[in-house]
Amino acid sequence: MRKRTRVAASAALVSALLATSACANIGLEPAPPAAEGMIAEIRMPSEASGSVQGILNYNWLSPNATVQTWLFEPLMIRDRFTCEAIPWLATSYEWPTPDRMVLTLREGVQWSDGEPFTADDVVYTFMVGKEFPAADRAGLWGEYFGAPAESVTALDDHTVEIQFAGAAVPKTDGILSTMKILPEHIYAEQGDPTLFVDTVGVATGPFVPKDYNGRRLVLERNPDYWNADEVKIQQLSMEGQYDANSGALKLRGGALDLYRGDIPNPNRSVVAPDPEDAHFFYPPDATTVLAINNERPVLNDPKFREGLAYAIDRQAITERATFGIMEPASQTMLLLPFQEQDIPEKWQGDKAYIPYDPDKANELLDAAGYERGADGWRVDEQGEPLSFVFSVQAGWMDIIAMADVIVRNAKDVGVQIKMITTDPNAVDGMQRSGDFDMVVDFVGGGCQRSRDLGARLQSSQISKDKELLLNRARYSDPEMDALIDEWANTTDAARAKEIEGEVIDVFMTEFPYIALQYAPNRLIYRTENAVGWPSEENPYPVDQLIRIATELRPPGDAAASDSSGED
Repeated sequence: MRKRTRVAASAALVSALLATSACANIGLEPAPPAAEGMIAEIRMPSEASGSVQGILNYNWLSPNATVQTWLFEPLMIRDRFTCEAIPWLATSYEWPTPDRMVLTLREGVQWSDGEPFTADDVVYTFMVGKEFPAADRAGLWGEYFGAPAESVTALDDHTVEIQFAGAAVPKTDGILSTMKILPEHIYAEQGDPTLFVDTVGVATGPFVPKDYNGRRLVLERNPDYWNADEVKIQQLSMEGQYDANSGALKLRGGALDLYRGDIPNPNRSVVAPDPEDAHFFYPPDATTVLAINNERPVLNDPKFREGLAYAIDRQAITERATFGIMEPASQTMLLLPFQEQDIPEKWQGDKAYIPYDPDKANELLDAAGYERGADGWRVDEQGEPLSFVFSVQAGWMDIIAMADVIVRNAKDVGVQIKMITTDPNAVDGMQRSGDFDMVVDFVGGGCQRSRDLGARLQSSQISKDKELLLNRARYSDPEMDALIDEWANTTDAARAKEIEGEVIDVFMTEFPYIALQYAPNRLIYRTENAVGWPSEENPYPVDQLIRIATELRPPGDAAASDSSGED
């Protein structure tokens, strides 16, 4: 009887929420009918935070921007899978020397008010960050990953030169993809651009503002967009903030076309009720790792870390943490299979992964001298039991699930690990000070590898109690420091590849970080209104969501259906 009551109550709740979802759409003006070959409307959650709804500000630099994605554009977009730099407002770039970058801009681009887009807009966007550091989102003027800039100059209307105080190649992706270009003729007279309230939204992007009522933002297709022929979406509508439950219900009810939040089991929550039109694509965005404090006794022993790596059941981790959606991660720290072209030959195939092998783990720990005591627990050379604390962020249920598996796996090979959950800010503080044994971290899977992989092993990236830097494992090797410095400053692709192989060797043989599973870049979508979404059959990264503007097509579009694998 009690079970039946719970089921009935759950059904009633779902019905009520669906009814509420439907009521929320009553009175909304429907999108104009789609022209032939066009998509009438794509609906998605608001990009503005719930606390600032009602405030109109299209300035992407504002912490309270009404919209972040669809108006202002980057110079290029780095494809995280292929590492190709996709031309956008810039068509190419080069580093003639490690301290000088030259950008070639696209011709024929105009701002949505009809003014031409030129090199002066790019120069303004980067130069203003020198005077107002909060606007320097690319880190152009700082010494973080490369020397600071000295000047940004327009060589002509479509060529920009950036001169640095020293080698600055690691700043490439920040310059290309992080910064979005502002219109000089609108922003230059406003002083600090991060404080400017932009209520018009003059930009170069594929959409322009149409209507905003304080909650629902409607953008319409920009007919003068430089790539307008490829944009088939007539209107974007953005409204609401949804948690996992309400997001799943909105998707199931057809009130949303896409959602990027964390719905823990989308197969069951969204796809199973409507497998024809509901889909998701969760490509790997980073490698979730066990970061081990390499400065502490025993944990500073690569042989111990190797033994622990073989003791971990990664398949159990992904089943517990992501319902089996995300794959166990490669110890190379590359995002596989999408970046498999970058795996050094010696680690290709199954060698790129560390299998769950408790027998081998026991052999390795025995060989390293960590013998079992009479009680079955392993001891160090002083005969003290091996006992460590795993500091885990409270409330992060997927991470807690991972930690629980690791604690059980370690126990099976005679190593005591105690999981302690605490405030996430406290965990960050432990990492800044070095006062921890092990934590969960994420190694970025980008294409600026000297930063995304190399900096994870660089002693200059060990936190010193103030700023939380990238070398969370506190690994230190002077030879590796020199190698990573060379990697960061070389423009020789062949030499960069050699160094990358040596860095991957450290991950594979010294285990400063132990790869667990991939962290997802989430996209859940419906296909009755549009096809061409990224999928296993048509994979493309969407860390820059603006890419879908030129990829989506109306249902029945043969080219989109063939490329995406969608019916």
